[in-house]
Amino acid sequence: MPDTQAPTTELTSQYAAQVANDLERNAKEQERISAEIDALQEQLRALQHDHTVLTNVQKALGIADTATPPAPEETAAPSVPRQKTDSEPGAGKRVRAKKAASGQGDRAAKKPAAAAKATVAKATQPTLVELIRRHLTDQSEPRSAAEIATALGQAHPDRTIKTTVVRTTVENLVAKSHAQRTKQGTSVYYTATHTQEPTTPATPPADTQPETN
Repeated sequence: MPDTQAPTTELTSQYAAQVANDLERNAKEQERISAEIDALQEQLRALQHDHTVLTNVQKALGIADTATPPAPEETAAPSVPRQKTDSEPGAGKRVRAKKAASGQGDRAAKKPAAAAKATVAKATQPTLVELIRRHLTDQSEPRSAAEIATALGQAHPDRTIKTTVVRTTVENLVAKSHAQRTKQGTSVYYTATHTQEPTTPATPPADTQPETN
């Protein structure tokens, strides 16, 4: 009996270790995919916001174009002199309607213009990738994803910066050789990759030879 129990116990421990490793890999894979989903959702929300703003601007331009054509109706009225007295009240109504339409067009155009300015201001803001690269470049020591997210959140309180999104973004930088990853125990730290731009060699001066007559 002891001989049969020893292999069984060893086999059970091997299975238990394998299952534990598989569970750990599964949890890490879930965390990575969740971070990618958060990053994609953030990009999707930005695109949806820009689409809404552009749609409002397009509608405003369409209202401005359709509000101007009633002018030919006023020029055609003087060709019938007998109906001059009857057409005067109608002309007044058309003028008032034109003023009201132009006023609505102006108000409608101001709203998309303000939204367009907000979109331009948002577009000029640095992306999360740029913020992370600048932060790592300014640091003299390696930083973890949580430390990077905390520092960027304090520097930009108007933006929602999650640690999972920062980790995914900085891992993409590592894949592109724009950042370096170092592991200390169970913690992972990141540093900026200091790549020097190739300098173009100075062109040597042309050999000056005396002109021969």
